Order: sequence, then C-alpha cells, then structure tokens
Amino acid sequence: MQSRTLLIASFFFILLLPLFSAENVVFEFPSFTLRNLTLLGDSHLREGVIGLTRELGVPTSSSGTVIYNYPIAFFDQETNVTASFSTRFSFSVDNVNPASFGDGLTFFISPNNQTLGSSGGYLGLVNSSQLTKNRFVAIEFDTKMDLHFNDPDENHVGLDIDSLISIKTANPMLWGIDMKSGNLINAWIDYKNGDKKLEVFLSYSSTKPVSPLLMVDIDLSEYLKEAMFVGFSASTEGSTELHYVDNWSFRTIGLHVARPRIAHNVSDATVPVRQPIPVSESGNRHHKKVGLGLGIAGPSFFCVGMLIFGFISVRRWRRMKSENHLKVELVTGPRQFSYKEIRVATKGFHPSRIIGTGGFGTVYKGFFMEIGSLSAVKRSKHTHEGKTEFMAELTVIAGLRHKNLVQLQGWCVEKGELLLIYEFMPNGSLDNLLHQSSEERDSLKWPYRYNIAIGLASVLTYLHQECEQQVIHRDIKTSNVLLDGSFNARLGDFGLARLMDHDKSPVSTLTAGTMGYLAPEYLQYGKATENTDVYSYGVVILELACGRRPIEREQDGRKMVNLVDWVWNLYYEGKILEAVDARLEGEFNEDEMRKLLLLGLSCANPDSASRPCMRRVFQILKNEAEPMTVPKVKPFLTFNSLLSIDDIVSDGEGRGSFGEARESFGEEMTSAVIDFDDEGSHSPQFEIKVL
Repeated sequence: MQSRTLLIASFFFILLLPLFSAENVVFEFPSFTLRNLTLLGDSHLREGVIGLTRELGVPTSSSGTVIYNYPIAFFDQETNVTASFSTRFSFSVDNVNPASFGDGLTFFISPNNQTLGSSGGYLGLVNSSQLTKNRFVAIEFDTKMDLHFNDPDENHVGLDIDSLISIKTANPMLWGIDMKSGNLINAWIDYKNGDKKLEVFLSYSSTKPVSPLLMVDIDLSEYLKEAMFVGFSASTEGSTELHYVDNWSFRTIGLHVARPRIAHNVSDATVPVRQPIPVSESGNRHHKKVGLGLGIAGPSFFCVGMLIFGFISVRRWRRMKSENHLKVELVTGPRQFSYKEIRVATKGFHPSRIIGTGGFGTVYKGFFMEIGSLSAVKRSKHTHEGKTEFMAELTVIAGLRHKNLVQLQGWCVEKGELLLIYEFMPNGSLDNLLHQSSEERDSLKWPYRYNIAIGLASVLTYLHQECEQQVIHRDIKTSNVLLDGSFNARLGDFGLARLMDHDKSPVSTLTAGTMGYLAPEYLQYGKATENTDVYSYGVVILELACGRRPIEREQDGRKMVNLVDWVWNLYYEGKILEAVDARLEGEFNEDEMRKLLLLGLSCANPDSASRPCMRRVFQILKNEAEPMTVPKVKPFLTFNSLLSIDDIVSDGEGRGSFGEARESFGEEMTSAVIDFDDEGSHSPQFEIKVL
C-alpha cells in the first residue's frame, strides 16, 4: 500500500514539474499529522511526535525516514539564483538502556522523495549495498563512533554531502550538550548563499545561541537543484536508542518575493465544548435524611481525621528534625538542591535514566535547566550506613579542588533521600571502556591510556601529600575512574574515603573496598594508608596496559588468574610486553608501555615498604625521575596470625558469596582463596597465606 502511494505521488510530481515555480517557501509544524508528510521504513507518528526508529525494549536494528510531501525550489533558472534556507526543529535521543547506544539521526535535503537507507551507521540515509545511490546534503547528529566513516567520537554533529564521511564535525559536549541525554534539544540550521556559509546551532533552551556549534564555509549551489525534498532519517543497529522529532519549521530565502506557495500549520486548535451535566431534582424528604445522617456521622469523621492528621504531622516533624540535623552537619560549599528540582531533572528517577548502581544506591543522569547542564545524581540508601557514607563523601570531596576529580555540584536531603549531584562524565567509567562490550566498542587508544595513568597519579599525589588533611580514598578501581569528553581521568566515589592528619598514624577499621584491588597488609590489619591506595593504583594501571581484570578466569574456566602474578611471571621470563592488550594491535609507544607495566608491578609490590609514593610515580610517568628497580621474582609475604573470613569481607561493591570457601576451609584458615561474585561481572580473588 505504501509503495503504491509513493508511486502515485511520484507520477503526479513528474506531471507537475513544468508548472513548478521558484518561490520562497515557508511551512511550520508545531506538532505533526499525516496530512503533509510521508513516513518510510520504521518511522511512525504518535501524539503529534514523529518517531524515526522502532520503540522496542530489546536491542534491535531499525531505519526510518519522514519526508515533507511537496518539492521545494532551491534554484531559480530565470534569475540563476540559489536560495538560502533556514530550518528549526526540536529532537530528542532517548534510550531504555543507557549502555545501548547508536546510531543517530539526520536532517537532509535530497532530490529523491523516497530516500530510505540502511540501519546501523548508515543513519537511514545511505543504502549499504549501493553507497553512492542516494544524493543528499545532510546534517548528522551522530551518537556512535564508527571508524568506517572516520567518526571522531560518539557525540558529534557533522555536514555530509553524498557521503557519511563528514566534511566537518563538532562535539556538542564542548557546549554542555549531550545528544543522548533524552532531553529535548533545539536545533537551528542556516545556509546563507550570499556568504557561502552553513551554520548549525544547538541549545536546550528555546532561545537561539549567539554562536554556532558548527560553521562551514561552503558553496552548496551545485547540490541544491530546482526541486528538492526535505526530511529526517535515523537508524539503530543492535541498540535500544530512540529518535524523536517534536516540531519543525522551514523556509527558503532569496527567490521570487511572492506569497508562500505552501504554508501549513497542522496543529489542531479546536477545543471541545463540554455540555452541562443535568442535575436531577429530589424531594425535600431525601435532603432531610441526608442532612440527619451527616449530622450524626460528621463528628465521628472529624475525630478520625484529626487522629490521622496528628499521626502524619508527628511523622513529618520527626523526619524534618532528622533532615535538619543532617543539614547542620553539612559543609556550606556546594549548593543545596531541592528534591523537586532533582525529580524533574531525572524524570522522576525514571529507570531509563539509570547510569550506574552499587552498594551505595543508584546513579541517575539528570538535566538541570537552571545550571543548563547534565549531571550525575547519586541516590544513596537512607540507612545508618548510607548516611555515614553520604556524610563521608560530602565532607571529603566538598573541600577538594583538582582537575582530575569529579566536581561536586550540590546535594539534597529531603523526603528521606540522600542525594549528591556531580558533573556528568560523557565517556563513562574506565571499567566500562576497558572491559564491557569490548567486542562491540573500539579499543581505548594508547595515548588516552597513558594520559589516564598520569592524571590518576596526579590526583592521588594531591590527595596524599598536597591537601591540608591527607585523604585516603580506599576504593581505587577502574569503575571509580570516570572519563570526561576528552578522555581525561576523573577520580570519583569518595564514600569510603577517610581524612587523616599528615602526622598521625592510621587507625584500624573494618576492611572496606573491592577484592582484587586490596593490598595484602590492609586485608590483614585493616589499616588504610597511602600505601594501600598505591597498591590499588598499581592494579589499575596494569589493567590499562593489559586490558584484563584484576582477577580473571582462564579460558577453560577451571582456574582464576591474578593479574599482578600473571604480569610478574611474564617479566620473570623476559616477555613482559606479551602482557600488552591485544586490542591495541601493536599501536603503542614501547618505552612508555614497558615503563607503565614495571611501574604497575612496583606499586603492587606485596611489601608495602618497597612501593613508591604517588609523587614519585607521577614524576616517573612525566620523565622527571628514574624508574624503580623491580625484582624479577615477586616478593613473598607472610603474616604471623590467624585470619578469619569475616575480616576480609568488603563493605563496598566487593560483597559476594563465600559459602563454599567457608565449607572447604573452615572459619579460620591457613591458606584460602576467596571467590567473590561482584554483581556477576567477574569473580575477584585474593590469595592470603597465613602462618
């Protein structure tokens, strides 16, 4: 049926071509109907909004296009003038699963009113089997980095002409705009034929920005023919990404000054008039009975209501007292947000906004109109432990300032909720880039990896030696290393951090952290020092170099392999470079790689006294100090006391099942291997030998 309609439309278009006049065109769609639009592929209309791809809760491949029905003149043969044009529309890119992204949408101008391309990186604009078939001028809003088309990153805007290899691109994140946020984004595209210049503007606000996001000096006159069609396309491939266009206006400028041949406003402004509801009459006797009943029941209802009101008031007073008491404890630095602001920013804490979970609670992506930026909202559990971690994190990080720290923007204590608001990190966690979906995503390139190691060393030097009070993080791991838009390392999650005076000795506490990153002496004595952070840092940079988790199961699934032991064995055999991540495909600096691997072993030395301080680590990475000598054989460490399983249970994300270990080795062990499940992602292991 759809193909028959297109055939008829094409037939009439050919008949009308001789009558086609080059006049300025204006149209506007405050909302959409099917009257003036053609939907192709998986595109659909729902409640006045155009959806370009399938709305499914499971990953799928989809492609869709919407095209304005009528041809538009961009060139006047009589005057030999090419039109300028201006368009404005609002779009959003949402996702039921924030980890499933790609591929994006486009606004296009094409001589073909049946433009429909393939799914995936082809953006619904190009046919994968006939790459040069479709002709177009398009602005792409790309949400996936596809190396096949030389994409610079997974959040960019680009100008495409007859090819998806963009002539020029720009990153909206530099303007504080994340196209995958799910928020409504306003776009303006202006082409001025006189200046031979195309400009693209983006904003969360309805006010057009002063400066363009993308500006290209280009003459489009050879591509804009007499009759062209305008529309939108989008695609996904194995993703749950959704693409919507909410409104659209378009106009051409510079042709015949005439009454616009096409002027459509398709919004339905009719308002139904509600008819008055007839009220049936009743006798006086009925009214008297009702009045008597109310007279008897009224006082009873009043008493019950007062009791309920009193109960609710007391509960509210107690909760407010608790919240006010907590607020008195908080520092005055970061801003206090209202609970209402946070609910609006996170769409009522909608599941589609979840970007992380852990023992502390849940992290949501939020957009705050007042500050005009995306944020990460950390929603802690309001338990005694949750309050303790909340207070620890806020107290510690509020007074810290470093370029490699995640910036705290504010907090909120209302409705029984403990909420921290951080700046949003568009490239997620280092753990995600190194390990999750590694087959589908491009490997993190070596210059980024080395720079991450330097940035993390810099911020740990600051925490350990440059703050007024020394800060021991206690939970250094790749999932707590976040990456900004330029892949710079930002250390976050200070829920387990502790403040210490520089001249004070560490105090024994309950061992906390994540198995695989914990120093042996910390597991034994429970004393967190800067050396225990150094050990965790060493494991992290070995992950960076090798692309392996701290504890991994061998391919046959029978044995767990400790990363530190594995690299040290290769070093002993003189083959340390065989530990390098194969996904780098040999594209790395050999001297830097060797330095990073040996530095990782130095930091992860079982003998804490042999580990370097973070300042020395930073100087070695910056070539300001000589590398340390690493023994060929890993030092063997022993403890002279019995160790209980309960002493090494993590109170962070490392909680897991150890029933089998308890059954096999008993409550106290001379040699034990504890196998933690860590939320199903991997199975960390730490071997402790006790004499």
